[in-house]
Formats: sequence, C-alpha cells, structure tokens
Amino acid sequence: MNASLQFDVETLTRYLAAHVPGFQGPMSVEKFAGGQSNPTFLLDAQSGRYVLRRQPPGELLKSAHAVDREFRVLSALGNTPVPVARALHLCEDREVIGSLFYVMSFEEGEINWDPSLPALSFGERGAIYDALIGTMASLHDVDVEEVGLADYGRAGNYFSRQIDLWTRQYRAAQTDELEAMQALIGWLPAHCPVEAGKPSLVHGDFRIDNLIFHRGTPKVRAVLDWELSTLGNPLADLAYFCMCLRLPPNGHIGGLAGLDRAALGVPDEAAIVERYCRLRGIASIENWNFYLAFSFFRFAAIAQGVKKRALGGNASHEKARQVGEMAGALARMGVGVI
Repeated sequence: MNASLQFDVETLTRYLAAHVPGFQGPMSVEKFAGGQSNPTFLLDAQSGRYVLRRQPPGELLKSAHAVDREFRVLSALGNTPVPVARALHLCEDREVIGSLFYVMSFEEGEINWDPSLPALSFGERGAIYDALIGTMASLHDVDVEEVGLADYGRAGNYFSRQIDLWTRQYRAAQTDELEAMQALIGWLPAHCPVEAGKPSLVHGDFRIDNLIFHRGTPKVRAVLDWELSTLGNPLADLAYFCMCLRLPPNGHIGGLAGLDRAALGVPDEAAIVERYCRLRGIASIENWNFYLAFSFFRFAAIAQGVKKRALGGNASHEKARQVGEMAGALARMGVGVI
C-alpha cells in the first residue's frame, strides 16, 4: 500500500479492470492538489487517463462527502447542455480502497485558479466570464424531472432548510466561539425571503476554479466538484460566485477585492447579476444582501468543518488548517453585508 494514497494501487487496478468498460492496467496514481473535501486522484492507465473521487478516511459528518450523489448528478447531466465529465463507475464497496469512490473521465483543459485571469488579454477575460455565467444559467435551466433528478433534494423553503443544516453542521464542527457566526445565525432566519417557483439544480460551489475551459478558447469543457449540489434556489449559486469574487486576491480561494475590474476587463458584480438575469428572463433580484450574507455564512460553516477535520488529522489537503482559519473572516464579511 502507498501510504500517501491510503489505498493499494494493484487492488484498485484489478477492480477497475473488472468494472470499467475498456479499462486496462498497469496504472499509476497521483493525487491532485485540489479536492479539499473529497480527495481526488489522476489515474494514468494503459487504456487512458481517468479521475477518481473518494470519501476521505476517518469519521465523517452525516450527509457530508456524498460521492454517490456526485456520481448521480454527473450521470444525469451527461445529455444536457451543461458540460460535465463522463460518469464511468460508482463503487459502494468500502473494502476496495476503504471508502466509497467513483471514476469519471479525465477532461483535458485549463483551470483558472486566479479570477483576475492574469495570463489573458482584456477581451479574453470578459469572454471567459460570459461563458461562465452562461454555463451557470444553463445549469439552472435544466428540467430536473426530465433528467431524473426530481427527488435529488426537497422542494420548497430552500434557504430556511439550508440555514438550519449549516447551523447544525457548524455546531458539530465548532472548536471555538465566533461572534460573527452567532450574529448570522440570528439574522438569517429572521430575514429569509419567501420562496416561490420550481426548484432548480444548484451546484453549491460554483466558482471559477471549479470549471475546466478548453485550451485557448472561452468555452467551458466541464463543471467540477458536485459534492454540494442539490435542488434549491438558483440565486444561491449566483450569490456564492459573487461572494467568492469579493474575497481578497491572496487567500486560499482568490478573489478580486481591491482590484480594478474595469482595467482588467472583468465584469463587476452588477454586470454579472444583470447578465445572469437577462439569460434567465429574471426582471430583478430583491434582498441581494441576504443571499450574499447566506453565502458567507455557509462558506464559514464549511471552513469550520475543514478546520475540525484538520485538527483531527483527517483533512485531505495539506492547507486544510489554512482553509479552516478562514471561518472567522468569512463570518465577519457576512455580517458586513447586512
């Protein structure tokens, strides 16, 4: 067994040869630097390259790290306009590598880790953001009944249920007292907008570094990391994306705070919201500060969970503790928008 991988490569190779059509070993395995929550690996086999996503080892919070849900949504989106990797196999036998995992196609392309897109020209940056917002709108336009995801989440009261869920997740992972989180836990339920209309499929972690673009063209090849996807209010994805762009440029997740977007050719928040609304036929968005505050709250709760796992030695990323320490700052930024 390779200690850094925490599973036996030869055992996995034999399993995949028996369960993935066309798969042939031998195979080498390399862990991706990303995949903070669910460890992600590049499988380089004789038959080609694949990607494996698994649950992390150790004790897990209830409903977290649901790689089986990721596999289901990838399978459902395979014949829609939403670009995703091909779902190849889900293994629910924990004896193979010690946890649930699935295998998908490897999609060659470029990931933009820096939302300021420093390697691109003025015009190229705007085109990337146009493609990104267009992909988000396409995702939210998916007919969940038609693709077999009508039961992928509960209908109605999305934000009130999410506030309750992430409050409980935060409490379960709490290591110290964060005054700003207490303020958000009190404010959000009292200001939750009344929701109407059919639920959409929401990604839950829609940011620029979770998209693979075709090399040299502003076209999305695949949307990655569906762990937090569910049925709900699509404005959660839009606000979360805008929240990420409000973060400082030098953080673990880079944002655009303090940068001159006009000089870069990157649309400002108002332009992003306006383009999204135009694509989806929405007249306007009320209570925008609520959606932003909720996004900061939820991200802070996620960061707190990463911190708890890091302290327990179960985090999947070498910078997990750094991510965990973001919880307080994120909560304070959430209070700042209310």
